[in-house]
Amino acid sequence: MKMVRRSSRLLSGHTRPALYVAAFVFLPLVLAHAQPSGQVEKVLIKVADIPMPGPAVRFDYQSFDPASGRLYIAHMNADQLVVFDTTNRQVVANLDGFPRVHGVTMAGAIHRVYASGTGAHQVVAVDAETLKIVGKAGPIVYPDGLAYAPKQNKVFVSDEHGGVDAVIDAKSNKLIAKIALGGGAGNTVYDPVSGQILVAVHGANLLAVIDPGTNRITQRLPLPGIENPHGIALDVEGRIAFVAGEENHSLAMVDLRDMKVLSTYQVGEDPDVLAYDPGLRRLYVSAESGKVTIFQRNGSHLASLASFDMAHAHTVAVDPKTHLVYFPLENVDGHPILRIMRPTDVH
Repeated sequence: MKMVRRSSRLLSGHTRPALYVAAFVFLPLVLAHAQPSGQVEKVLIKVADIPMPGPAVRFDYQSFDPASGRLYIAHMNADQLVVFDTTNRQVVANLDGFPRVHGVTMAGAIHRVYASGTGAHQVVAVDAETLKIVGKAGPIVYPDGLAYAPKQNKVFVSDEHGGVDAVIDAKSNKLIAKIALGGGAGNTVYDPVSGQILVAVHGANLLAVIDPGTNRITQRLPLPGIENPHGIALDVEGRIAFVAGEENHSLAMVDLRDMKVLSTYQVGEDPDVLAYDPGLRRLYVSAESGKVTIFQRNGSHLASLASFDMAHAHTVAVDPKTHLVYFPLENVDGHPILRIMRPTDVH
């Protein structure tokens, strides 16, 4: 996720995880400015607002682990990684030691969680069972988005300001390569069908395809109509990539079979994080402006279902099994919360 110019760091990192057993609660209505507005009632219903630990400061990427039901949330300006149990709806741990944490990804095959400690120019590896830090890799100028390639046992890291995708050997937790992109690195994702790494490239306005075996770019796909591509989500089964252009509030639908842009759409100002629900074929696009846009995939096109404003809702995650949608909100009535919402057509 890109650098932001607001929200200063309010809490420095420590060394020991803080454990939580706070049960979930259904909160009463909060301040009006934190409530979603517009068309949201057509497609999403609020299920719960869960209190989050730490100060009321910015969140960033999330990573959902379907095997454990845990959601890993980067609490960026608190320098903490929140571990949330979606089954019991409670925070199970709040981990310190992640300075200016941006990206986070779950490597389920090796039971590791990787988070980009951007403030320390490092990627931090965490044992998913013990929740202990087991390694750090760097230096990386501005580590941001992360993706894990299981066959090669490598972690690929968006170095947004360094203009490269950095490569970490997951076995040794060592930085082993830097792949020049020809522009700033947006999000980095792993495509399990092709076995390739996809990276959005700022400035060059393209999607770079990396072979994780050779650490080389094999293809550069221009993204006409997209300025400064950043966020990416995949419809793996449908062979579609969704890529958001942060500069011109745009979204591209990319055919991964033919490697071509099928169509483009307008979204909220400064789109950031994307999440795709494969069961419902539904795409959520969250923007820095707080605008959330929801699309329904119909073949090679997207139909707009809703667009609404919700303060600080620039990061979104979805559970593909329950279809629940998660929005960490940094400040609701002076406190951070995790808002859980349910599609109106799911019961």
